[in-house]
Amino acid sequence: MNILERITNEFNLRPQHVENIVELLDQGNTIPFIARYRKELTGHIDDQVLREFSDRLTYLRNLEKRKQDVQSAIEEQGKLTEEIILSLNKAETLTEVEDIYRPYKQKKKTRATVAIAKGLEPLADIIMAQDITSGTVEDLATPYISEEKGVKNAKEAIDGARDIIAERISDDAELRKKLRRIFVRNGEISSKLAKTDKEGAEVYEMYAEYKEAVSEIKSHRVLALNRGEKEGFLRVKVAVDKDFAYRVCRAPFVKMGSITTHIVEEAADDSYDRLIYPSIEREIRSDLTDQANEQAIKMFEVNLEPLLMQPPVKDKITMGFDPAYRTGCKIAVVDDTGKVLDKTVVYPTPPQSKVDEAKFTLIQLINKYKVDVISIGNGTASKESEIFVADLIKSPLLKHKVSYIVVSEAGASVYSASKLGAEEFPDYDVSERSAVSIARRLQDPLAELIKIDPKSIGVGQYQHDMPQARLDDVLKGVLEDCVNKVGVNPNTASVSLLTYVAGLNSAIAKNIVKYRDENGKFKTRRELLKVSKLGEKAFEQCAGFIRIPDGKNVLDNTGVHPESYDATAKLLDIFGYTADDVKNGKVQELAIKVKNFGEDKVAALCGMGVPTLKDVLAELAKPGRDVRDSLPQPMLRSDILSISDLTVGMKITGTVRNVIDFGAFVDIGVHQDGLVHISEISDNFIRHPSEALKVGQVVTVTVLGVDVKKNRISLTMRQNRKNA
Repeated sequence: MNILERITNEFNLRPQHVENIVELLDQGNTIPFIARYRKELTGHIDDQVLREFSDRLTYLRNLEKRKQDVQSAIEEQGKLTEEIILSLNKAETLTEVEDIYRPYKQKKKTRATVAIAKGLEPLADIIMAQDITSGTVEDLATPYISEEKGVKNAKEAIDGARDIIAERISDDAELRKKLRRIFVRNGEISSKLAKTDKEGAEVYEMYAEYKEAVSEIKSHRVLALNRGEKEGFLRVKVAVDKDFAYRVCRAPFVKMGSITTHIVEEAADDSYDRLIYPSIEREIRSDLTDQANEQAIKMFEVNLEPLLMQPPVKDKITMGFDPAYRTGCKIAVVDDTGKVLDKTVVYPTPPQSKVDEAKFTLIQLINKYKVDVISIGNGTASKESEIFVADLIKSPLLKHKVSYIVVSEAGASVYSASKLGAEEFPDYDVSERSAVSIARRLQDPLAELIKIDPKSIGVGQYQHDMPQARLDDVLKGVLEDCVNKVGVNPNTASVSLLTYVAGLNSAIAKNIVKYRDENGKFKTRRELLKVSKLGEKAFEQCAGFIRIPDGKNVLDNTGVHPESYDATAKLLDIFGYTADDVKNGKVQELAIKVKNFGEDKVAALCGMGVPTLKDVLAELAKPGRDVRDSLPQPMLRSDILSISDLTVGMKITGTVRNVIDFGAFVDIGVHQDGLVHISEISDNFIRHPSEALKVGQVVTVTVLGVDVKKNRISLTMRQNRKNA
């Protein structure tokens, strides 16, 4: 198998681009660097496709290695044939390779190996040949009776031979491949409640008598069945029509008209029941789980990026409000850079309910520090806290307008109790750190959320059931892509943020922080080369993603890579501009001038490719820009609703909190998120909610139904719904 040719076809790319990408990856270049600064070599492949490309390349290389290992192992046994080599070359999955290797694997003790040890393999050959039409099978078995070998009579000899034939049938790669296809196309997955005294079985009521085609089952239901089975509440199985399966197993091996035909038929049926079916059921369940895991991980990936890329609420003095009951609400005021100005504890919620005292304390803080917005965590006591804050900001004692927003506090407690939280705020208790995090995640979601294990951020589904190494790898890629899209200021960034810059790692990130603490702010990108362990290769990978706002060179505050500085200088010179013009925003017409002159000509004159030229022009037009600023801002509130205020038909503006396979949860400001089922998201057909919605997106929804007792809210986004 030609790996490059296969990937070229699968990804529909040009052969030269595939060769270039493979070479760039093998050289140790990072995905963000390749995607951003090697467009001429890759054909503009974005970071997500590059990650899929890299994963596929790794799989195919592992597949080829396994084929070679299997071929060598069979060859060592002296059993390698041209047919086996051809089968291995044709195999497209690791499962197919293992099927080919199955007959040659050294087996553990089985009924067949015991029979072979008793000398019954020649009898199995005779029976399987099915070319004897007279006499009896017992006559054929008589010569193999041996007290010494443990074969007491003809029946034992025949039974042993049947076991050998059953295992041979089970080891047939083509039969297994065919049966696997049948299970995928015609199989049915079913579940029943298991007999158990454990509490919690009601969660799985819908799966008490459940059946669905293997080809139709959705990923989230696969994961629900797996969890129910793991917790001991469900019994799950996958099956096809047994009589049909028997016929499929018999067809390649049974020849009619022989005295041994019925023995081979029995062996085929036994092979299916005892060996093939349990194995293929496990494989199908495993495949369904792998696909469901990948889908769930994909959803986590899809949700995490917009959450991290939410626009920062800049230049706002923010009060972080961490709600609680008995222990009081922790308050932290941070300035517009995230520096903590003050902290306190108030008790406006039950059981203390010291509302007036809390109002007095917070009004003083708001007036003293000119607080612009209050960021409230959405955890325990959030509703009561929001009611309190909504009333507080109406007070005539406030000297200026204040608004509030409820933010997801998912992961805040994880950060607060972490080593990183303790290092950042050694004198704060856990809840005080949480209040700071809640404030900062409004000011700069990316910089704050990057400190938290992404599995704790509160998006996705079944994240704790996923293969953790794979999930961590994918989410790390999302974090890396987001950080590098935004860019990082090495003079203010935390170690956590710097760690995700392309080419850097935790050790280098710590050294960058140590260097700036000892030597002051970085004035140029190239100064990074003075940092311990940050060599030329790491600098090449990271430099374009570093931003130095007040540096000596204006290009250091753009996405222009240092390798293109000379070419950029030529570009500016050709059209009569200077670096000061870039700094003062006077190069807005440059892109038009380049287009009129001819992009190909300009690129050739400057010594860069056209894709790089276009990127440079975009960066020169807006030095220091934040890509997140072009996205819709978070929705700040000044009043509050209760679930009891909702009525069917009411239109409300809300924020998407989570997108899952069957719909999306939307925060409409009543403490309980409402569900928009996939069928209610759009008037047009969509295959998945993520085609229409993203986490953090502000949407208008209509209330379909409210169940106050069960705390459930049904919403719709469809415009043509007659009863909405």
